[in-house]
This record gives sequence, structure tokens and C-alpha cells, in this order.
Amino acid sequence: MRTVRAGVPGQLLDPSRAEEAGQARGGSLAALAAEHGLKPSAQRPGLGTYLRELAHRWSFIMGFATARNVAMYTEAKLGQLWQVLAPLLNAGVYFLIFGLLIRGVSRGVPDYLLFLVTGVFVFSFTQRVFISTSKVITDSLPLIRALQFPRAALPLAYVMIELQQLALSMAVLVVMILASGQPLAWSWLLAVPALALLTMFNAGLAFFAARTGARVNDFAQLLPFLMRTWLYLSGVIYSVQQVVAAHSQHYAWATTLLQLNPAAIYLTLVRDSLLASQRASAFGARPFDPARCQAWARDAGGFAGRHPYYSAYCHPTLVSSHLWLFGAGWAVVMLVLGFWYFWRKEVFYGRG
Repeated sequence: MRTVRAGVPGQLLDPSRAEEAGQARGGSLAALAAEHGLKPSAQRPGLGTYLRELAHRWSFIMGFATARNVAMYTEAKLGQLWQVLAPLLNAGVYFLIFGLLIRGVSRGVPDYLLFLVTGVFVFSFTQRVFISTSKVITDSLPLIRALQFPRAALPLAYVMIELQQLALSMAVLVVMILASGQPLAWSWLLAVPALALLTMFNAGLAFFAARTGARVNDFAQLLPFLMRTWLYLSGVIYSVQQVVAAHSQHYAWATTLLQLNPAAIYLTLVRDSLLASQRASAFGARPFDPARCQAWARDAGGFAGRHPYYSAYCHPTLVSSHLWLFGAGWAVVMLVLGFWYFWRKEVFYGRG
């Protein structure tokens, strides 16, 4: 039976007698609690209050992220080098399969190795965020039950962990681009807002994954299959432009959905910012020339291998003409909806 403490020290009363005692003193227990400034411990704060509390924990979020990054590979002999080696090895496997063994995928894509490495690095950021935050609530139960803080700090901290790892990967990518002979350009600065939009999108994704993973135990088991499917739909290892050129006439709806894929949009923004070859071969980069465009697109890329830059003479699509708008839209919508979705169940985290 649940009991509450009465006014006499050491004496416990059952709830009905406590209510009678409260009424005898001139009011209900709720009025008595209000009189003494008491409030329920498990009560979700208002949205504005919650955001202010979260902002006050920003130093904790960054400190937590940095500590986890340092501790992640302490037992490995190569230590923090694995933060760069892991995505490089993944890119190497994809290049071996699709760049050397299955040449049809790489044909028509200028500087395919850099194209592939950029895609793997950027998509791995989203992939790791989604998978790691799906278990962040269940893995952090002792911390949640011991301390009072906005639970949204946990998925945000894991986004910062992966962002720090992405920064190291981007440093390696810059060295690779310069070593390939591509020039340093002002357009490289556009990679910063592109990655900022991707981080906002991933934060919203993290909030969604954290709440869903806390309530559905099998969600984390399903995620690797979902992420593998998303990878193959996002143009990480192939050019979305080639798919659009080859199939837009008969499957316009499918190619439009493929271009609207947020992962594909952010990959294109980063590639266009860093790789001169991607900017030079993008749809609409040069005045429209139907003969050269058709020569590039003929036989689903057969001629594209000889004329990889002829895609620049094709008309841009609606999505390719407004990549920044679509990227900003996805970032804002995912962040707002994901945060709201997570905040709604704030008081339930840590009870399971």
C-alpha cells in the first residue's frame, strides 16, 4: 500500500487518511503542495523551459561527446586512427567492387574514387547517428535514473560524437582531393553550410531513433537492413544523374523520388562543393546541347565513359536546380518534428 508522511514526525498514513488530514487542515493535498511550492517530480516541462534547460547543458553535451570519442578506441593499438581508417576501409571495399570489378557503376563518373570516398564519409555520418541513437536511452538508463537533465541531451551528444569523427574524415578527404590535383577553390566553403544542414537533419533523425528505440526493442535489430537499403538508394556508389538520364522518360516518378531522397541531396551538395569534377559535370553546368547530352546518356552510360563531362550539357531537373532549398527544407522539418516527437515522451524515458 502506498503511504505518505503525515504532519507528526515518523507517522505514516495511507492515502485516504492523508487526504482526510489535508482536508482537515483546510484543503486538499494538491492545495497543500501548491502552498509549499511542491510539484510532481515526473512532469514534462514546457517547450520553452525545456529548450532553455537543454541550452544550459551544452557544455555537458560537448564534454560527453569528446570524452566518448577519446575513450572509444583506447584499447586498440592504433587508437584514434581508427576513426579515419574505418570509413577509408569501407570506401576501399566499395571501390574494389564497383570501381574495379563492376566497372559499369563507375563509368561516366569523373574522379570516381573521390566521388565514392566523399559519399561513404558523408553517408556514414548519418548511418552511425541513426544506429547509435536508437539505443541511447536503454544504454543510458543508470545516468537517466540518477540525474535530472533534459533527455534530449543524450541523442544530441551522440550526434556531436559522430560530427567530430566526420571532421577527421573530412580532413583526410581534403588531403586526397589536393593530392589528386584538383585545385583549392572558394566553393569549398560551401561544404560548411552543407554539412551544417546535414547535422540538423541528423539531429532530428537522432530524436526519432532515440524515442522509437526506447519503446520498440526490435528497432535496433531492424536498422542495419534499413540503412543498407537507404545507402543503395542514395547515390553513394553510383551517380544519381545517370539513373535520371536513363530512366526519367519512363519512370519520372521514381527518379524524382530518388532525387528528393535527403541523403542524396546532402551528398550532392558536399560533392559539388569539394570536387571540381562534380561541379563541371553537373546537369546545367553548361548551355544545353542535345547532341552531347544524348551522347552521354545513350545506352545508360555507355558513351558516358568516353564523355563523362557531357552531362553538363543536359537540362537541370527541378530538384538539381534547387538543391539548397530542398536541403534546408529537409533539415528544418526533420529537426522540428524529431524534437517534438522526442519531447512528447520526456517523462517516460528511464521507466522501462
